[in-house]
Amino acid sequence: MLAAERHRTIVDLLERDGAVKVSELSSQFQVTEKTIREDLEKLEEKGLLRRIHGGAVLMQEGEDSILPLQIPNSRKSQEKQAIASLALDCIEENDIIALDAGSSTLELAKLLPNAPITVLTNDLLIIRELAMKEQVRLVVPGGYRQNNLLIGEESLDWIAKLNVHKVFLSTTGIHLEYGLTIFTEKLLKLKQIYIQNAKHVYCLADHSKFDKGALITYASLSEVDMIFTDANIADDVAMKYEQSGVKLCRAPLKGNNKRSRGKV
Repeated sequence: MLAAERHRTIVDLLERDGAVKVSELSSQFQVTEKTIREDLEKLEEKGLLRRIHGGAVLMQEGEDSILPLQIPNSRKSQEKQAIASLALDCIEENDIIALDAGSSTLELAKLLPNAPITVLTNDLLIIRELAMKEQVRLVVPGGYRQNNLLIGEESLDWIAKLNVHKVFLSTTGIHLEYGLTIFTEKLLKLKQIYIQNAKHVYCLADHSKFDKGALITYASLSEVDMIFTDANIADDVAMKYEQSGVKLCRAPLKGNNKRSRGKV
């Protein structure tokens, strides 16, 4: 088994059980414990887990995990709020939008007005946020609960038949070569259906996501109309992506005089 396949399986086990043991993974994958420890070290560097004696566990509240958590990731909250505020300008009354699961899209849901907007989402935190806004038409696909998500293969065909004006995506990494990437395959098909159905595709990603590549590519950069990010993205990084044809729109932070690039 290739290292990438082991990493993907380890991530799936962590999502399911919350913890893994080096000895059990060594036996399951038929590799040495040294190899497993190296796998866990690499996954920890990518923010997927925290190593403990004899194994690894999911990140706890306040740690910078990119796996779906019971409590939303609060890191870079100011940046995410600024990004969400900028993306809000794209939404109009009577729009049909899809909100991908993620902490930045959750911030966008919090900012949505109590207005006639149709919102499709499988994120339970977003659902909870919008359920109190009686004018928002909330569309929830079926499935089983996994952490903060509703996941189910049987709902994908139904979602594929829906007309979506705009989709707002989350991502683990953004890379010129690999595009938009994630670590878990469970979210792959849903993200791709969102993109196929939507007339306009937007991505919400703070500056730390750039030049990062996770295991699975779910979209090329050419499939995205605009990436909303924050003012803390380095100028040379922003320029590199813009010169490659990527449209960026930078949201200024409070007290930050740096101007945003691009227009919606």
